Amino acid sequence: MGVEDGRKHPLVFAYYVTGHGFGHATRVVEVVRHLINAGHDVHVVTGAPDFVFTTEIQSPRLFLRKVLLDCGAVQADALTVDRLASLEKYSETAVVPRDSILETEVEWLNSIKADLVVSDVVPVACRAAANAGIRSVCVTNFSWDFIYAEYVMAAGIHHRSIVWQIAEDYSHCEFLIRLPGYCPMPAYRDVIDVPLVVRRLHKSRKQVREELGIGEDVKVVILNFGGQPAGWKLKEEYLPSGWLCLVCGASNSQDLPPNFIKLAKDVYTPDLIAASDCMLGKIGYGTVSEALAYKLPFVFVRRDYFNEEPFLRNMLEQYQGGVEMIRRDLLTGHWRPYLERALTLRPCYEGGSNGGEVAARILQDTASGKSYISNKLSGSRRLRDAIVLGYQLQRMPGRDLWIPDWYANAETELGLRTGSPTAEMRDDSFLMDSYQEDFEVLHGDLLGLPDTVSFLKSLAKLDAAYDTVKNTGKREIRERIAATALFDWEEDIFVTRAPGRLDVMGGIADYSGSLVLQMPIREACHVAIQKIHPGKERLWKHAQARKLAKGDGPTPVLQIVSFGSELSNRGPTFDMDLSDFWDGEQPMSYEKARNYFAQDPSQRWAAFVAGTILVLMKELGIRFENSISMLVSSAVPEGKGVSSSAAIEVASMSAIAAVHGLKIPPRELALLCQKVENHVVGAPCGVMDQMTSACGESTKLLAMVCQPAEVLGLVDIPSHIRFWGIDSGIRHSVGGTDYGSVRVGAFMGRRIIKYIASTLLSQSLSANGMTPEDVEEDGVELLESEALLDYLCNLSPHRYEALYSKVLPETLLGETFVEKYADHNDPVTVIDMKRNYGLRAAARHPIYENFRVKAFKALLTSATSDDQLTALGELMYQCHFSYSACELGSDGTDRLVQLVQEMQHSKMSKSVEGTLYGAKITGGGSGGTVCVVGRNCIRSSEQIFEIQQKYKSATGYLPIIFEGSSPGAGKFGHLRIRRRNTSNKN
Repeated sequence: MGVEDGRKHPLVFAYYVTGHGFGHATRVVEVVRHLINAGHDVHVVTGAPDFVFTTEIQSPRLFLRKVLLDCGAVQADALTVDRLASLEKYSETAVVPRDSILETEVEWLNSIKADLVVSDVVPVACRAAANAGIRSVCVTNFSWDFIYAEYVMAAGIHHRSIVWQIAEDYSHCEFLIRLPGYCPMPAYRDVIDVPLVVRRLHKSRKQVREELGIGEDVKVVILNFGGQPAGWKLKEEYLPSGWLCLVCGASNSQDLPPNFIKLAKDVYTPDLIAASDCMLGKIGYGTVSEALAYKLPFVFVRRDYFNEEPFLRNMLEQYQGGVEMIRRDLLTGHWRPYLERALTLRPCYEGGSNGGEVAARILQDTASGKSYISNKLSGSRRLRDAIVLGYQLQRMPGRDLWIPDWYANAETELGLRTGSPTAEMRDDSFLMDSYQEDFEVLHGDLLGLPDTVSFLKSLAKLDAAYDTVKNTGKREIRERIAATALFDWEEDIFVTRAPGRLDVMGGIADYSGSLVLQMPIREACHVAIQKIHPGKERLWKHAQARKLAKGDGPTPVLQIVSFGSELSNRGPTFDMDLSDFWDGEQPMSYEKARNYFAQDPSQRWAAFVAGTILVLMKELGIRFENSISMLVSSAVPEGKGVSSSAAIEVASMSAIAAVHGLKIPPRELALLCQKVENHVVGAPCGVMDQMTSACGESTKLLAMVCQPAEVLGLVDIPSHIRFWGIDSGIRHSVGGTDYGSVRVGAFMGRRIIKYIASTLLSQSLSANGMTPEDVEEDGVELLESEALLDYLCNLSPHRYEALYSKVLPETLLGETFVEKYADHNDPVTVIDMKRNYGLRAAARHPIYENFRVKAFKALLTSATSDDQLTALGELMYQCHFSYSACELGSDGTDRLVQLVQEMQHSKMSKSVEGTLYGAKITGGGSGGTVCVVGRNCIRSSEQIFEIQQKYKSATGYLPIIFEGSSPGAGKFGHLRIRRRNTSNKN
């Protein structure tokens, strides 16, 4: 890289490196090396150790400044990111001292007379450069606004402003030099793509092996793990015979077996990677880029909440360089099948690995005054990345602060259209006849459901794909490869279906005993299942190896494939020996089961499916003697507040019951599924979700009193009324801290109300010298029932206001409550002693909500009128604002409700017959979906789409619209199918 005549020489670069691991520092080294070789001065601002830079660069033009201006992702352990701790640490590191950081950095940049600021990828560096009047460029494959966007969902109402502050800082950057395997990065206005940035080799494979005394006949795996799991000991039997393992990052105190070699902490790993036969480790930019560049098969283990991982993983698999290892196989030493599989791969990346040189040239030209800004990848392109890849992955939060104009308006710059992801089901009616060519339906009825027809077609394609993969080796999506081997296509397969639900009224009052009104939606989860005699199932290779290692002979095995994991951190497969559910002669405890599924967060989803088996074992005494293969395919989107988890649980348990001939009534099945969610998954939900998914019917509302689950019947939705769901784009979770704390507050309130009632009763009787039989007129009977209050919703609003509302504290510290009242008597939540709980609003909500739902139900059957619809809408609005009082609202759901209000009261709506009448947040709150009620007419649908577009204009997120309903699992029953023409297959 030369220097043109007349150019200032040397140029001065200020290169900021994020405080997240060594991966960023190692790729920065390669860019900095080229800049220094071109004769320029580079000041690196970093928290990484000096040796990372000085091992590769020995030059007086390299200046290292030890400053940490961000914190990256805080890891609870080697494989787990602590989302809340990451946000708290970032706030402590970069938000609280922000003003002083900017002042210091501006002064320093001016003192070194920097020509260009480069960031990988420290947000505040871009803002400091702008304040100093210096141009800035970012070099990265991800940005922290994208990474942290999911973390704020776990933080409740806290730290949401962090994401937009980071995005605004990045917006001051002139352009992005984007590395392969990139995430959505909407904050950057212009993008230049470069090849992989990879460190060069110093030694040949032969030299490295000779220095280590390793012959060419020895297979070598390099364990490139960065911090290894605490308490984990490597054992000799982990490796196949004839293998050696080179261990990076081993502690000095760690004793290794003879077939493991401890490497020095400052070892130059690229040489060792190129000298190995495969690599075992965690996915990161450095490990993936070097594995691809040196065509080294990479056996990887997923990390939870490491949000750049899906994009790097997809790149790794695109070039046929990756093998995923299940975490428990890593920790228990079942390495052999993965290592042997890795040796069969032929990594084929040919995209170049000189990204460091290319990036350095671009940076040099920019510092010299050249402009790289173009229209090609500006505005619309960067926002499209966010919409298509980011928002649809449910990674981005709703708007909480002012959004920069460039972000909100970028899509309109070039008139880009991305389409409308409404919940309209695809018209598969043309498939209705053709599915019979694939399967013979031996039992059951498809009920004309097009999504079920599509699911059967996908099963047929799996059968064909199995032959294709087996005979041609053609590459398929990994989850589909795993699914092809699940079933014996000559035997019967059972299929079940369970829908999600739209919470029309009732919501979080269910756990307090309220009446609820719920509608099963059109989107549903399908499960295909087959039981197979042990020893005859098609086991995946790692499962085979584990079985051989145990030496148990044929034992029942559970294998599950979950579709839809390609762009998430959720592993596509799960398998276990069913004997793992036994603890001696008894099924394991629910607590042990929670820990079992929690040990690998990428497979935690399996608790929703496999947990149904344990519940059937414990609650009904069922013993499972055969292996079970399950395919789970859910169209109910996660995190939208429409009960994706309940749909999976109900469909899974229905499938297991069907294949084993168990006759479980829908209501009982729903209660069993609630136990899965409460006790195996560990989410403190009520039962309305599972009941709706199991017992609901199309075009009807399920009316249920949750004490614990008394179904009152089905309420017809009048033909002139229609309900819609509009997704806010803010991920919702009933396992989140907000929902759980409000539930604790409600149960605390009930306990205090009972205490107050008991006190008043005692005072009344002692003051008047009466017995309970004598004092009906004095209200003692009411006090007696309130002293024994089983559900908050059995307390009427007027009694609450008359006796308790002013006495209940607004908030209460957990420790203070326990000292006086001992326990809140909720079996599925635990009081945090140091937490201050909002108590009065949490207790008030279900008392009034129960009354609102009863009024809503009565109104549905009243005379058709505009007043009827207005009253229904008003009850929904009241419910919404009661959620907000509990701090279960969100900016996105509030905005949607506001848009409905504006539409309802607009001049056009007033000039004609009204169409939309009310809206409310649904389910567990804190995001998710808003339910809207309106007149069933074309104009209403048009207004719903108008709201969709207005929300998109304000937030950049195009909401999913849910409309229509479908039958619950009980109504659907199950299908028993068999593949046609199996006798003609090879």
